[in-house]
Amino acid sequence: MELKQHDIYVALKLVVLKSEPCSMQRLGEMLGMSASRVHESIHRLIKARLIRKEKAYQPILANLKEFIVHGIRFAFVPEIGEPSRGVPTASFAPVLNSAFIASNDLAHVWPDPEGEVRGISFSPLHKAAPKATRMDPEFYELLALVDAIRGGRARERKMAMDMIDQRLSPQ
Repeated sequence: MELKQHDIYVALKLVVLKSEPCSMQRLGEMLGMSASRVHESIHRLIKARLIRKEKAYQPILANLKEFIVHGIRFAFVPEIGEPSRGVPTASFAPVLNSAFIASNDLAHVWPDPEGEVRGISFSPLHKAAPKATRMDPEFYELLALVDAIRGGRARERKMAMDMIDQRLSPQ
């Protein structure tokens, strides 16, 4: 069994849903994925002990946090590409950008023709992330924090890890 990038994308959406029951079809619609792909991801996440099935699929927060903080940057290295229009991510997303002094660096962006920022393309965990996050600011923040861990500098990673720790701690 091998986890795929979009499995973490699904798990993070489950974090945002906070144990709300949701069909595979509905989850797929929210994520821009087919129900069958969501179903496959759910099974891999269960085998990896990152989620469990109770009344609804629930993330095992401690395990998910440990994987994101200690493993994701090695397992799912982002592809940095050409200049592109898109949605800011990592330290350039609103959740982190106020903590860093503006530089002349081009923003990291998920390529998206509807994006309002020109920057360097940064591969998202799933190609539908820009669209899915337009409807869900909390999901956008989680994905951007994970991207800061995947491809940020040491200070950006540290801040993102601290914020992930807070967000994935049991309430």
